[in-house]
Amino acid sequence: MAASAHFFLSFIFYTIFLSFGSYKAEARRFNDISSLISKGLFDSIFLHKDDNACPAKGFYTYNSFIQASRCFPQFGRTGSSVTRKREIAAFLAQISHETTGGWATAPDGPYAWGLCFKEEVSPQSNYCESSNTQWPCSPGKSYKGRGPIQLSWNYNYGPAGRALGFDGLNNPDIVSNNSLIAFKTALWFWVTEQNPKPSCHNVMIGKYKPTAADVAANRTAGYGLVTNIINGGLECGIPNDGRVNDRIGFFQRYATLFNVSTGSNLDCEKQKPFN
Repeated sequence: MAASAHFFLSFIFYTIFLSFGSYKAEARRFNDISSLISKGLFDSIFLHKDDNACPAKGFYTYNSFIQASRCFPQFGRTGSSVTRKREIAAFLAQISHETTGGWATAPDGPYAWGLCFKEEVSPQSNYCESSNTQWPCSPGKSYKGRGPIQLSWNYNYGPAGRALGFDGLNNPDIVSNNSLIAFKTALWFWVTEQNPKPSCHNVMIGKYKPTAADVAANRTAGYGLVTNIINGGLECGIPNDGRVNDRIGFFQRYATLFNVSTGSNLDCEKQKPFN
């Protein structure tokens, strides 16, 4: 009888252990953005990223994206389900524009060719701001656009490397050679406030609080403000800019795939760029 009772209790504890393990795994899945974007959805968004025509073929994997996102627990995990999905769609749309290989008559349309490139082609300079002594350029190194967000300039490579644990100033090429680090740099840029700019993350989750200067510059919350944060100096304040429209086109397609609305203020043509 005692042996039977011992066996029964052991069985109960073992069952509880397995159940607890399953609960933890399910909790991790729920808190992970993979519960909002499956591999199937990821592949339907980036239909052609692994085509032979794309120089980044095989580089931008779903697993690297999900693994990188776990280092930024606020991304895609703040607010309602709609807010979370919209933020992920906005992020993927912006990095798609930065890395697009699409054209107007491309198969499946121009907005199915995101993540086609992993580094800038024919850069016009080495993107070294020599006057920046906090993040000094290393001789012979180029800080051209690399990775999903096309990280550029020594003053971005330096702090990104410090935050993520790589030598951004002496080894900038790692951003286009390591898929996980590449996605991490894009997410780092997305969630990091760079005064006077707010973070893209805070804009998309509704936590942006405009300053007096922002109000005067008509920098209203929405996807257009995210574009302003990323490349407003070249694209914002311009009527019907083709680059801005391209970013919007990606966002509209992805929002539809996520079954969410895009929200208002998609462009930045009436916004002044950040100084």
